Amino acid sequence: MTKDELRAELERQAQRYKDVYGGEVVTYAAQPEPERKPWRKRANLRDQAFERELERIEKEHQARVESANETDV
Repeated sequence: MTKDELRAELERQAQRYKDVYGGEVVTYAAQPEPERKPWRKRANLRDQAFERELERIEKEHQARVESANETDV
């Protein structure tokens, strides 16, 4: 079914509704699609634990680097 055929069929149905039931047909403009926000993954417990572990390792590494610098001086 093409768009023109569909439009004609809808027009026939609207006219029939008006004639048979005496009703009024109100047509509305299509509502715009809501804007989609980019999907963001929420950190689960495993992700949070991984982040904490990375921070701990970075702190340990930084402490080692600082202590090595102090002994070199």
